Amino acid sequence: MSSRTETLASRLTARFAQELRPLPALPNEVAFEVDAANLLAVCKELRDNTEFGFEQLIDLAGIDYLDYGREEWSTLASTATGFSRGVNRIQEHVSEQTTKPRFAVTYQLLSITNNWRLRLRCFTGQGEPPVIDSLVEIWAGANWFEREAFDMYGIMFRNHPDLRRILTDYGFIGHPFRKDFPLIGNVEVKYDPAKGRVVYQPVSIEPRTLVPRVIREDNRYDQVLKEVPVGSDVSPANR
Repeated sequence: MSSRTETLASRLTARFAQELRPLPALPNEVAFEVDAANLLAVCKELRDNTEFGFEQLIDLAGIDYLDYGREEWSTLASTATGFSRGVNRIQEHVSEQTTKPRFAVTYQLLSITNNWRLRLRCFTGQGEPPVIDSLVEIWAGANWFEREAFDMYGIMFRNHPDLRRILTDYGFIGHPFRKDFPLIGNVEVKYDPAKGRVVYQPVSIEPRTLVPRVIREDNRYDQVLKEVPVGSDVSPANR
């Protein structure tokens, strides 16, 4: 950690000893977790206190921790033969997520004055839908970021001035970034000649597990292909 990030981390620890908890981060990053009850007060202090001077919220994103910490393969490293099967989810938790809510929001803050950055993470309330305070009154740029998190994850932002979908259509059902959202979706659209407009209907695609196809270049066959007459189906000129 550089001297600049060390200075920021020490100031945050001294000022918010009870409100913030350090999170694992890369060597030159600073990351803390804040409880939902303290989110507004902490963010106002981070903006207004010249000791920190975080004038700008540069990004906001939702997180779904469903199945977090579960293995999807039998090994953590690559194998000699590669993976050639569909995902086999192992139903074993290896994280502490069972004691925390499912959804969280991360905030990327920038201080132009002091030239440093901070990442905050805050878990939403329990239950459905997940709810957290809006930061629009502190950083106006949070408006569309929060609408995106609502649209993709279904996270509700308390006191948001205009919380509605921003990326999906008005008739879209569900929240596509949730881990349990079906890959085929819930509805599909088509043009109805009788009604003269586009209509929604239940999705007709059958769910299936897709196995990736691995294509490897193999020089053992280069000479064979070169000897094939031009014009044949397997000629390099027709590939």
